[in-house]
Amino acid sequence: MKIDKKLIKELSDYLSEFNLTEIEYGNNDLKVKVSKNLSSPTISIPQTNEKKLDSKVDKTVPVSNNTKVTSPIIGTAYLSPEPGAKQFIEIGKKIRKGETLMIVEAMKTMNHVPCPSDGTIKEICVTDGQPVEFGQTIIILD
Repeated sequence: MKIDKKLIKELSDYLSEFNLTEIEYGNNDLKVKVSKNLSSPTISIPQTNEKKLDSKVDKTVPVSNNTKVTSPIIGTAYLSPEPGAKQFIEIGKKIRKGETLMIVEAMKTMNHVPCPSDGTIKEICVTDGQPVEFGQTIIILD
């Protein structure tokens, strides 16, 4: 069986373009499922005889001292405690371990996301009211 690298590349690109963690494509003879974890996308191609072919897509990640804070759950991100109120954080603000970075609401429950360590807010990766997935980077600390 020949692997269609173009199809895998296209599906992998869709993961980033549409901010997905998994995508699946299939026809009568072939089923391709591409998913990613926090480090890099994982590609698995189940064959009709139930064997799997797994491979990693190489992505060069620059080495840095930044800390990525990820969403603990699937939900909606809120940067302030209530509409119109001052945001919990802003770029350049120094923050201490345990302080609230933002709220992720899931099923009408407001879940405060605590800061994992002391640091400075380098980047806010989500906007107020944006849906987030489990493991999605929401804040980058310096």
